Amino acid sequence: MFRRTDTAATVATALVAAAATLALTAPASAAPAGAPGFLNGTDLPAHPSSPWYAGEITKGLPETETFCLDGVLPTAGSWHRAFGTEYDTGAVQISVRSASPAAAAKLAGALERKVAACAADWLRTTPGGTASWQDYGTLPVEEGAHVYGVHTSIPESEPGVHLYGIGRDGSTVTVVKWGQMGDLSQAPVAPFRKTTTKAVDKLNP
Repeated sequence: MFRRTDTAATVATALVAAAATLALTAPASAAPAGAPGFLNGTDLPAHPSSPWYAGEITKGLPETETFCLDGVLPTAGSWHRAFGTEYDTGAVQISVRSASPAAAAKLAGALERKVAACAADWLRTTPGGTASWQDYGTLPVEEGAHVYGVHTSIPESEPGVHLYGIGRDGSTVTVVKWGQMGDLSQAPVAPFRKTTTKAVDKLNP
């Protein structure tokens, strides 16, 4: 998850991991009717010291806005699934069933523009901070996918690195966000590109 200096962000990260751990202790349940296909924990880039814990597939958007994607994702037609580890690494997948392929293409484009502008937008509201981003290119899956990286840092705080995979299959759009402490040089770009491809492949358009 996004690593910020405020206590609320740290608590939110811990709660996501705890909730996901509890979900694994309960009997496995089928995906809710009407939900798009979602990733499993084993589809995410492997963590060197912890398994991934997958939360329930839940209708609507996450309670906490997803860093870089605030204000873009619609509540209507949305589903999400949170993932956590025993450490600071976390992820979330959000999928949206749009009214038409054209509406989905418009949403995917808006998400890509939002992530590409995220580092600059964050700097404008964070005095003393540093940020950078990287375009990791497109993927030839269904109607296409795109992978980006964003790095943010505040003095006297741990830096955060985030990867985003945005893709579309017909009228369904999905975005996968992965994050942990560190910088872009430490991001598992190649495995995350595979994760993004799987996320789009699993959609039910």
